[in-house]
Amino acid sequence: MEINFRALPALMISGAAVLASCNNTAAPKETKDDTVDSTSITATTGHSYGQTDGQEVLQYTLHNGVGTEVKILNYGGIITDIITADKQGRKGNVVLSYDSLSGYQQKGQPYFGALIGRYANRIANARFKLDGKDYTLAPNDHGNTLHGGMKGFDKVIWAASQVGDSSLQLEYISKDGEEGYPGNLKATVVYTLTPDNALKISYSATADKPTPVNLTNHTYFNLSAGKDSNILNQELELKASRYTPVNDKLIPSGQLQPVKGTVMDFTTPKKVGKDIAAVKGGYDHNYVLDKTSKDLETVASLYDPASGRYMEMATTEPGVQFYSGNFLDGTLANTRNGQKYVQHAGLCLEAQHFPDSPNQSDFPNVILKPGETYTQTTVYRFSTK
Repeated sequence: MEINFRALPALMISGAAVLASCNNTAAPKETKDDTVDSTSITATTGHSYGQTDGQEVLQYTLHNGVGTEVKILNYGGIITDIITADKQGRKGNVVLSYDSLSGYQQKGQPYFGALIGRYANRIANARFKLDGKDYTLAPNDHGNTLHGGMKGFDKVIWAASQVGDSSLQLEYISKDGEEGYPGNLKATVVYTLTPDNALKISYSATADKPTPVNLTNHTYFNLSAGKDSNILNQELELKASRYTPVNDKLIPSGQLQPVKGTVMDFTTPKKVGKDIAAVKGGYDHNYVLDKTSKDLETVASLYDPASGRYMEMATTEPGVQFYSGNFLDGTLANTRNGQKYVQHAGLCLEAQHFPDSPNQSDFPNVILKPGETYTQTTVYRFSTK
């Protein structure tokens, strides 16, 4: 089923002081189809979430007319909450999160909810060659570069502002040479919560030198909203008949292998835990989506039979990294409500270009050149059945 984007009426957003000049506090009205028909917006000075590098961290909240909420930090563009109802109408947060900024900054924090860049996923041996020049990156993952390096986009303050009546815009300028990447890069990400319970994430970027770009979001989903300690009984479907096999350091071999008849096959809905014991280390693989264009298409779904929550994912990207939370071990501190995030406590569906593409000429191109604009759109839509 394709994502249906209806016109986006106003949502409510609370956030930084930059929005405080809007003083229309009229509550949005609900129509018979449970969408918001008001064109007004309420903005407040927002919720302070702490400080880092001498800058204030703020949490913003998007609401829609049916009671769904999404909370986002200007630190790392982190999604801290997606609060949506189960089939009984009970609300719960369906993403793994912490109760404070210190949680998001602790050693070993596995990118909960964060924006990832300049390059999501791995680059082999922490180096690549571009236009005849060698670039060296930070080897922060077994000799490879992972998720942008030591201080990627997940660990910086983004400039936040209102866009229209329904969205939060975040901007970050990554300077030439930051984490070893060439060129000044301006990245913009817009979060929009729609009336029909879809969280739309729109990315764009420009650069003044050729540079690899691969942006994504690293939210960990558990549709039980904490009722179940893991996601092994949740049912995943991926419209991907091939995947990119990897070596023992999770670097693609360059091949595209079929999933049919293997434990990697999610072309029809399957419990995440059904075959996971047969996958060395668990699922942490790039799936090659069965797409013929860069159009926005529904490519995945996740269903929790116990709660009835159902999530559909649409993207413009050629791949999605399915990660089954293999490295979670229950030791993370400052977790929400003191929960123990054990192995497989959540899963990630990261829309992306393929890992190590700067070193793999047969993979889709990831080099952004001056005068071009990188764009990416991914949508997560929530419902029940």
